[in-house]
Amino acid sequence: MKHITSRDNPFFKTLLKLASSAKQRHEAGQTLLDGIHLLQAYLAVEKPIQHLIINEAALHNSEFATLLKKIPAVPLTQFSDNLFAELSELKTPSGILALIDIPTAAATSARNKFCLLLEDIQDPGNVGSIIRSAAGAGCDAIFLSKGCADVWSPKVLRAAMGGHFALAIHESANLLSVAQALPGKLFATSPHTTINLYQADLRGEIAFAIGNEGAGLSQDLLAAAHQLVSIPMAGNLKSGNSTTHKVESLNVAAATAVCLFEAARQRSR
Repeated sequence: MKHITSRDNPFFKTLLKLASSAKQRHEAGQTLLDGIHLLQAYLAVEKPIQHLIINEAALHNSEFATLLKKIPAVPLTQFSDNLFAELSELKTPSGILALIDIPTAAATSARNKFCLLLEDIQDPGNVGSIIRSAAGAGCDAIFLSKGCADVWSPKVLRAAMGGHFALAIHESANLLSVAQALPGKLFATSPHTTINLYQADLRGEIAFAIGNEGAGLSQDLLAAAHQLVSIPMAGNLKSGNSTTHKVESLNVAAATAVCLFEAARQRSR
């Protein structure tokens, strides 16, 4: 095991760029997993680890020691606590980082039976939460437009809690082309429809299109949807033919989770 204490170390500089730069991550085709939970999720899909990086505290972590015995021979480097802290965005660093190759997904959408199209969702926490929900609901793929937050950033990876490794992730996708190639129905949420989510048939081959936090879906992608659905909320009061919106809308990650798990409920019957 190597020990590194200098900020001038070339390996440390490379890792620091990966931790902070989306451009560097995509050029190198690599990213960092922060913490033992993400490492366990990655190992569960039997993918190889390129390098393990730890601080001194990890040497006394019994859970990590047990896990290390199950991992095939992999380079291991210990950084001083101050250097390790620069690589982690956590206030209390986990003490364990794994350098991995970013998984690649096949370019086709024709075989996906339950997937998501994400358009310009910019908050990393939202993107990560959506990936986590998609994995939990049984989606097989997510397609993200170029305007979405970097899906392999540390913040997105942490928010997704291992969801990245349970489905295929397609970055910088042309969502209109994906929509046209989908084998089934494309659904999109809209407040301007009388059909609510629970009235729609979400079985079979389907996809949901989810739009930007503020602007929503583009008109082109809305037009590509086979059916628009709304999410009924208890805070909205009806009076005659009008509706008073006491709650304007759900957070995009929450709305997506509602859609996905209603689909999962229907599909399990």
